[in-house]
Amino acid sequence: MKKIKGRAYVVGDSVDTDVIIPARFLTTDKPAELARHCMEDLDKDFRKKIKKGDVIVAGENFGCGSSREHAPIAIKASGISAVVAKSFARIFFRNSINIGLPVFVCDMRDGCGNSDVIEIGIENGKIKNVTRGAEYSVKPMPEFIQKIISSGGLLKSIRKKC
Repeated sequence: MKKIKGRAYVVGDSVDTDVIIPARFLTTDKPAELARHCMEDLDKDFRKKIKKGDVIVAGENFGCGSSREHAPIAIKASGISAVVAKSFARIFFRNSINIGLPVFVCDMRDGCGNSDVIEIGIENGKIKNVTRGAEYSVKPMPEFIQKIISSGGLLKSIRKKC
């Protein structure tokens, strides 16, 4: 996986884990079931709007709240290929990598609209808003994290080594 390309789904600041996957749906850990309820308290039509490969573009403090892995699992299982945010809650950031969801720190929300085409170069740290012609540079994802992501998460990466 060297490039990610998808449409933007733009959200605001401090989108917490209870918005990403409401606590009332934490009776399962099945990705498909979690995906059915992803972001529904923020946007009841989220699942209808998202296409496989889309990218969430957010403001500050994305993924704040509880430390549950269910939140990044729900996002990934819904078809989202990456999350780009001005900042992340640290535990959400690490949980995302652990389950194989690429996350990038970049302040691009104000220059992005819903359905803008976003292209992310994983190796070179270039994020482009193809629709608006804007380009952003971020620190490239380290090789060991690229391997975790391309393996589908930390546990799958470790299993490959054994």
